[in-house]
Amino acid sequence: MKTTGKVIGVVSNLVTILADGPVGQNEICFVNVIGRELMAEVIKVEGNHAIVQVFESTRGMRVGDTARFEQHMLEVQLGPGLLSRNYDGLQNDLDKMKGVFLSRGEYTDPLDREKLWAFKPIAKVGDSVEAASWLGEVDENNQPHKIMVPFVFKGSYQVKSIVGAGEYTVDSVIAVLTDAEGKEYEVTMVQKWPVKRAITAYSEKPRPFKLLETGVRVIDTMNPIVEGGTGFIPGAFGTGKTVLQHAISKQAEADIVIIAACGERANEVVEIFKEFPELVDPHTGRKLMERTILVANTSNMPVAAREASVYTAMTMAEYYRSMGLKVLLMADSTSRWAQALREMSNRLEELPGPDGFPMDLSAIIANFYARAGYVRLNNGKTGSVTFIGTVSPAGGNLKEPVTENTQKVARCFYALEQDRADKKRYPAVNPIDSYSKYIEYPEFAEEIAKIMGKDWIELVSEAKRRMLRGREVAEQINILGDDGVPLDHHETFWKSELIDFIIYQQDAFDDIDQITPLERQRFMMELVMDICATNFEFEDFEEVSDFFKKLINVLKQMNYSIFKGEEFEKYHNEAKQMIATQGVE
Repeated sequence: MKTTGKVIGVVSNLVTILADGPVGQNEICFVNVIGRELMAEVIKVEGNHAIVQVFESTRGMRVGDTARFEQHMLEVQLGPGLLSRNYDGLQNDLDKMKGVFLSRGEYTDPLDREKLWAFKPIAKVGDSVEAASWLGEVDENNQPHKIMVPFVFKGSYQVKSIVGAGEYTVDSVIAVLTDAEGKEYEVTMVQKWPVKRAITAYSEKPRPFKLLETGVRVIDTMNPIVEGGTGFIPGAFGTGKTVLQHAISKQAEADIVIIAACGERANEVVEIFKEFPELVDPHTGRKLMERTILVANTSNMPVAAREASVYTAMTMAEYYRSMGLKVLLMADSTSRWAQALREMSNRLEELPGPDGFPMDLSAIIANFYARAGYVRLNNGKTGSVTFIGTVSPAGGNLKEPVTENTQKVARCFYALEQDRADKKRYPAVNPIDSYSKYIEYPEFAEEIAKIMGKDWIELVSEAKRRMLRGREVAEQINILGDDGVPLDHHETFWKSELIDFIIYQQDAFDDIDQITPLERQRFMMELVMDICATNFEFEDFEEVSDFFKKLINVLKQMNYSIFKGEEFEKYHNEAKQMIATQGVE
């Protein structure tokens, strides 16, 4: 029998309920307000008092309103039909909502119950299976969507019966399993899983090592992220977080893309809804939205729903990872998620940490980032969830708690700099402060050597050293003036500018330059570093400046030309001629 209760206190969307029976942490309940049942989650239990956060506006709620506890945590439904959908943080299908604004107490089914799916069996009668074992598959937007043994199953089961190839709805029984005691379990294409718990139905979670190609030079060349890796992009308003995030989403070599808009401004989320259905997938030529899921909770939605949205997105990502797919999860912005945690913590009158955030903020962020990763499934296949979050620090302050705590757990740090954005040097990723810790992994070094050559990491390290030296010289020139530093310092500075303009900067709106394949990245990196290693002879600093400005312009035209095409070779020969004329043998 389900526990019921009555409201005895309301503070915004934090509600205290006097329960008449047992209540569990994170249990879902429904509070009846003027005939509408509003979903809520238990976040604290004190004796027979359950403190819940309501996922809706509590306007009109009064002391004495009734509540019903559901005996389960916040769950998502997992099955065919998730791709191309727009959900909110509670997995309501936004396209099924009526009207412009979401109605209170209205919850929609996330899946299409009537659609027929062409099912192909993989398992056979008599096979021994366990949680996440593949029973069969259906085609979902040209992706092989595996139908799996529910993740909640424990131990080993035997396939008693499985349907043949044919068309079935998601609620059709496709297999019957028996446990060691002979008890039978019917399995459909749909299963449920609580969003706050990680899906761990795999055999091993090794350290990730395979490069995730994004086509963005500042990532792939200078600060690589790997399949199953974690990274974050902090930056002030206007530094290009959204453009960089869209470029990664569109170009990364991922099978599935999930975007969690958790607390962004409503107009930015609307832009995502408008732009993504129009984008063409550069890998398949089809619409990018076919392999994308959007989970949207804007900043004017209730804070509790905003907090739930990142967990909902991560659970769906883990579900597709269990199918042996590469999933890219982008969250924008985790600062708004942390602010939702802060609001609920403050209403609970908990002891505040720095800037009023919860004392355990670092543990919450670490636990969430830990859910990403590269895994080996029980059948020997591999899958991954790569997570990249954006952080919107107030005033661009990278010393605030959310940025600092995220930096402790994320392996890649792409710091967007206001000064670079003001100079229109996009992507405005700071070349000195940004880093990727995956370069330090011997597994990654071995893997990248197969793709880019044995000297690749040393080449990248040399480029970073030259960028650092160039910044130091720039500061000296700024203080002492052009005449106050030796001529070779000017050459050092302009060689760092060459690396900046040709490798770090990239035009996200140019048809050719927006995506740089690894072969082209290798070619241009070697060309630029060969120039940097060349000794030149100049009369004065103005000659240094003029030469490198012209050279940078020629190499930029190479970036805008089809790789190894006629135009590309023309500019390449022009650059070689300039270097031969000015260089010292």
